Amino acid sequence: MRRSGGFVVAIVLGALVAAVVPASAATADQVRDAEYWLADYGVQRAWQTTRGAGTTVAVIDTGVDSSVRELQGVVVGGTDVSGLGSADGQTPVGDDPNHGTLVGSMVAGRGTGPGDGVIGVAPEADLLSVSVGFGSSAVDSDDQIARAVRWSVDAGADVINMSLTRNTLDWPTSWDDAFLYAMEHDVVVVAAAGNRGSGTTEVGAPATMPGVLTVAGVDRQGTASFDASSQGITIGVAAPSEDLVGVGPGDVHYSWSGTSGATPLVAGIVALVRSAHPELGAADVINRVVSTATPKGSSTPDPLYGYGLVDAAAAVNASVPAVAANPMGDLAEWIRVHRRADVPAPSAPATNPTDEAPVPTPVPDPGQPLAVLLPTVETMRSTGIPLIVFTVFGGAAVLVAVGAVRQFRRARRSG
Repeated sequence: MRRSGGFVVAIVLGALVAAVVPASAATADQVRDAEYWLADYGVQRAWQTTRGAGTTVAVIDTGVDSSVRELQGVVVGGTDVSGLGSADGQTPVGDDPNHGTLVGSMVAGRGTGPGDGVIGVAPEADLLSVSVGFGSSAVDSDDQIARAVRWSVDAGADVINMSLTRNTLDWPTSWDDAFLYAMEHDVVVVAAAGNRGSGTTEVGAPATMPGVLTVAGVDRQGTASFDASSQGITIGVAAPSEDLVGVGPGDVHYSWSGTSGATPLVAGIVALVRSAHPELGAADVINRVVSTATPKGSSTPDPLYGYGLVDAAAAVNASVPAVAANPMGDLAEWIRVHRRADVPAPSAPATNPTDEAPVPTPVPDPGQPLAVLLPTVETMRSTGIPLIVFTVFGGAAVLVAVGAVRQFRRARRSG
């Protein structure tokens, strides 16, 4: 298994490098007006039932700056697992320090006043900021993610937002344990599918992991975004990934694109569902999101849209039967089936110091006195076969020698 920070950082940064355009000149009400998904994807209707109170979303990213006006009072805890940031995880790290704050604002931003500033999908939810960073001086990237997931669970997260990808279909075994730990503790993990425009043509881990709710991206017309979304069979739902708006450090507003932005929209919807239905486990929460999505594409699920375009109001308010299993798959079963070759099979206790099986000694049947004279399989293998081979080749050697002597004698007589 390859372990390189480049797998993760390529997409964490790539979602923004070509897409972020500072919009600091925009007025606050223009920012709110630009959040078209609030009306188009049922978020405002869902707010008539809940705005996410009582839920906690962990944002595993480059760090959420809690000093931003729209995020004041929102971040209730955090940590840094990279060795590069501050202990509370709220000092942005890495080459793209804006990313985590943008993501956090789209999950739970609270605006700057009525109708002003960035407001998240779940504006009454709390955030945990878990900062990750990549580079030569950082902790191994795979280990960072595993530690970040476990910390988020232990800190009380109901939802984990991961707007990043390893950029490979597979993942290290340390992620098996960490993500299974989250699922066993009833935490919903929401992950980005990745962006074709950043070089990710297929969905990569953690979005390939069973049980994870994977988010694809669409443009304003609800069509799969060519640049700002990847495709794959593990996609759960699709959400807006173009013409997005968020706020970064320094209260600067940005227009950006990518499934990095679509993912927090869905994480916010998951928070709304968990707030409205606190009795539901993670599998039923995910099922409400995918089963109420508006179907899109040539099949259901579809490699571009998953189960369809997410619908916040339906996910919160529709009547949805309970399920017995997570519709996005069972990570524990996947590990059981696919990791078996990685774990040495238990061996039987050794019967002698060399762990060689002892050769049984033949014991004659008292009812068959001649049995001891007949060769057994073991005696043929250990004695009979070697003896036969020796006899045949030895006899041949004798005959050759006798023939040579006779030939020599004839030659002398004729001479």
